[in-house]
Amino acid sequence: MPDHDTSATAHPYQHLTPDLVQDALASIGLYGDGRQTALSSYENRVYQLHLEDGAVVVAKFYRPGRWHEAQILEEHAFSQELMAAEIPVIGPLVLQGHTLHHFGGFAFSVSPSRGGRAPELDDPEVLEWVGRFLARIHVVGAARPFEHRPALDLASFGVDARAWLLAHDKVPLDVQSAWAKVSQDAIDLIANHACLNRASGQNGLEVEPIQCLRLHGDCHPGNILWTPLDVPGAHGPGPHFVDLDDARMGPAVQDLWMLLSGDRQQRTRQLGALVDGYEQFRAFDRRELALIEPLRTLRLIHYSAWLARRWDDPIFPINFPWFGSSDYWQGQVQMLQDQIEAMQEDPLVA
Repeated sequence: MPDHDTSATAHPYQHLTPDLVQDALASIGLYGDGRQTALSSYENRVYQLHLEDGAVVVAKFYRPGRWHEAQILEEHAFSQELMAAEIPVIGPLVLQGHTLHHFGGFAFSVSPSRGGRAPELDDPEVLEWVGRFLARIHVVGAARPFEHRPALDLASFGVDARAWLLAHDKVPLDVQSAWAKVSQDAIDLIANHACLNRASGQNGLEVEPIQCLRLHGDCHPGNILWTPLDVPGAHGPGPHFVDLDDARMGPAVQDLWMLLSGDRQQRTRQLGALVDGYEQFRAFDRRELALIEPLRTLRLIHYSAWLARRWDDPIFPINFPWFGSSDYWQGQVQMLQDQIEAMQEDPLVA
């Protein structure tokens, strides 16, 4: 386990009591009837609350110190743009003229509560439907860049994350040299990746760079809720997208690859359906397919650093008890070795 002495100071979220949550809502004119449910979220704290007037809302209390206010407001503005374009994104409500509020040392926002189930990603029609909406998100995202939110890049997701883990001795000694070597080999391979060089304009390559645009950023199946036709009072049939907390600049394929699973043949079929839907609204640059495995590799390294950096939050040791063990890091060594092989294979086609 990562060694962290949490006895000296309490984590900020330990002060986020149910009473504070209710008082925060009351400060902006929303009065709960006492029913409050914590929703699955690790980065932030998210609660579903029933109000006295019968409405149901979701309140998100942002992790202190993660984003500064301009970055949060930029995410909110992106959500507002998407909703104005009639894209089914669940964004924060404007209350008392603002989407971001402050109470008790926390920044928070309030959104309408929308239900739904996980999308059936083995169904080509569902994938095509999701692809159409992702394209529409990207049409809006390409209109202008983020000014305050960061980009998904090799430095932050790979180099910096790896350096932090090693500098803070988060990798057990019996695995440290093996993980340090394989993670550096993976980063070196990504750095020399021809498609990434074209994306960043490196090496003087005389080709049009791959476009970076505003993304959802974390478009895994858990952040897409599917509403069937037969749900009364639903927010329309089909997918709706939640949690733009990781919105950032990056290549369009970042919002597609996390929806792929299974063997190569299965992933090829899934990708084909996604791109078929996508290209009904926006052209897809096939060069980006070569970025899928590098992006997957960067996510592996970044995820380990994310867990380690959050270990002083009491909810992390409870929900990730396996993290930090030698077995965990040996598994990471094997996965990175597999990714090095995958990055040297021909990319998927669509």
